[in-house]
Amino acid sequence: MLAGLAEPCRAGTPGCERQPVTATTTHPVPPALSARRRWAVLAVCCLSMFLVGLDTTIVNVGLPAIGRGLSVGTRSLEWTVDAYTIVLAGLLISSGALADRFGRRRIFQSGLVVFGTASLVCAIAPSVGALVAARAVQGIGASMLSPVALAIVVNAMPDPRERAQAIGVWASVFGLSMAVGPVTGGALLTGFGWRSLFWINVPVIVAALVLSAVFVPESRAPRARRLDVPGQALLSVVIGVWVGVLIEGPRIGWTSPAALTAYGFASLATGAFVWVESRRHAPLMDLRLFRSPVFSSAVLGAVAVFVALNVTLLLNTLYLQNTRGFTPLAAGVATLPMAVGATVCAPWSGRLVGRMGPRLPLTLAGGFITAGGLCLVGLDRHTSIPLLLVAYLLIGIGFGFANAPLTNTAVNGLPPTRAGVAGAITSTARQFGSALGIALGGGLVAHAGPEGLAHASHPGWIVVAACGLLLLTMARASRPKT
Repeated sequence: MLAGLAEPCRAGTPGCERQPVTATTTHPVPPALSARRRWAVLAVCCLSMFLVGLDTTIVNVGLPAIGRGLSVGTRSLEWTVDAYTIVLAGLLISSGALADRFGRRRIFQSGLVVFGTASLVCAIAPSVGALVAARAVQGIGASMLSPVALAIVVNAMPDPRERAQAIGVWASVFGLSMAVGPVTGGALLTGFGWRSLFWINVPVIVAALVLSAVFVPESRAPRARRLDVPGQALLSVVIGVWVGVLIEGPRIGWTSPAALTAYGFASLATGAFVWVESRRHAPLMDLRLFRSPVFSSAVLGAVAVFVALNVTLLLNTLYLQNTRGFTPLAAGVATLPMAVGATVCAPWSGRLVGRMGPRLPLTLAGGFITAGGLCLVGLDRHTSIPLLLVAYLLIGIGFGFANAPLTNTAVNGLPPTRAGVAGAITSTARQFGSALGIALGGGLVAHAGPEGLAHASHPGWIVVAACGLLLLTMARASRPKT
């Protein structure tokens, strides 16, 4: 079924309605780019995606060092990661819509500036409160990069087969950045301290600004929609409160009055979001898209993949450094098999999707992630290093195979003119999965000392395996390309 989404928009198809003339602005369609220019655009967008992905995971390996430097515990450390991902997840769809209306290159470059400025503030933050606030601003900048970069790529690649290959490359770079973050972070921590994790963004930002000005053409959606301010506000509340209560639950108690109040408030906000979005002419998120089991499964799959990845990265960091006594560099190097697996398999997955459809790469992704999680279900403080490396390799391979079929399916599930929103929905799912994974993993080990951390992490590895099984179920429900 997944391959069947790459069709022209037809009457009655979700996403084809709710675009009234009164809420739109029509822009001329830009001329087609040469092959060299198209791949140059892809390279520039990949550079920005490398930055966004790197910053999502590079901080993980530095959490113990940040905790020592700022004298904070696990709960505050979770917020230094999730302040970024919560804001990023909450604003992605609006950023995609802004890019479609005001110009993708303009929003893309604005995002680079905001991200770079916030990175400088992170690097000089005097307290954990300042660091968390600056990380939230980083999330604002990153929200202007992730969906917009994918929209630029989709707009530059009109041929479906070439687009699938380009998305495979894009997913490969994004996967590489996510997986190589701990290695890069470990090296920086060893030589320059935890503040260097943020200084490193500056030269990448400068390079991306220059290259985008030279190679990336300006583009807009032919029909740009108005912003949905109520929907945006409610979506931010829904994501923030649900993830926040998962982070704070171990401290305040899962059945305490504060927690029960948070559950009720989050449930009301979720209901209000569904009610508001179902009645707007130009909603932030057209909920009718989720009537398609294929589109819904692609979004759910994206959440599952990033839950698995972030649970793995967080538990790995805390286990190797706190329980096994690894240095940050050694802990980062231990994840190299994950980086290699993701980097090698992501472009291969893109080619498989282009030739055969999503079933085979999804099957491989689900199988490898499940196997990697099961390898660590019995983790203890004396687990052999070869077993750890094999588990990381399996999870990295699964992550590499997963992104291209899920992204390609979700993008092709919307009309090409809605490319910014398509990229934003899948990116929102990824970042929500990232925030959820950090909250789940951190909650499991929040009160565990070095001796008990390995045992406390066992449910986390079961979650990783369950995410892989979900992908296997999706693969069985799909059909190969004909």
